[in-house]
Amino acid sequence: MDALQQISFPQLFTVSFTLFAVIDMLGSIPVLISLKNKMGKIDSTQATLVSGGLMILFFFVGDELLNLMGVDIHSFAIAGSIVIFLLGLEMVLGLEFFKGDQEGKSGNVVPIAFPLIAGSGTLTTIMSLKAAYNQYTILIGILINLVIIFFCLRSINLIERLLGPSGIAMLRKFFGVILLAISIKIFRNNVGF
Repeated sequence: MDALQQISFPQLFTVSFTLFAVIDMLGSIPVLISLKNKMGKIDSTQATLVSGGLMILFFFVGDELLNLMGVDIHSFAIAGSIVIFLLGLEMVLGLEFFKGDQEGKSGNVVPIAFPLIAGSGTLTTIMSLKAAYNQYTILIGILINLVIIFFCLRSINLIERLLGPSGIAMLRKFFGVILLAISIKIFRNNVGF
């Protein structure tokens, strides 16, 4: 109960926003529309549950996996901050560092739930956040993002019409700059500056 009292709104906002920016649902809308056209429809419930399951599973057993490989949480957080930095650069500069498989018959699971939503960037970010924030703050941040993911998947056509191509591009760049700043903060917190 004491840990629940340590949750602060600014930290919850930072964690939720960081995950939102890394997951980049708005930036994924063109890919999601393409997949929807190939598959006929996207099962928003299945995609949300599978991606949420992966995030929560990695949140709870990620430490054990790291220990098994002989890596401490601070080293992983520094590595994660570099990945987040590269994701931010990708979003701001329009480059493509991370290439994912965009084909697949089980499209709700692969590639939508993994790696598009709960990909390496998201899982790395969750582990990086564990080094800096309360566990309940992170879990609530994950749940907030799962709600956003569900509604984005559910209303993908409406979002596309409302934002338009230039609106989506502008949001990607904005979230990219925020990710760059967050990655530098995580890096500094874990190297002892």
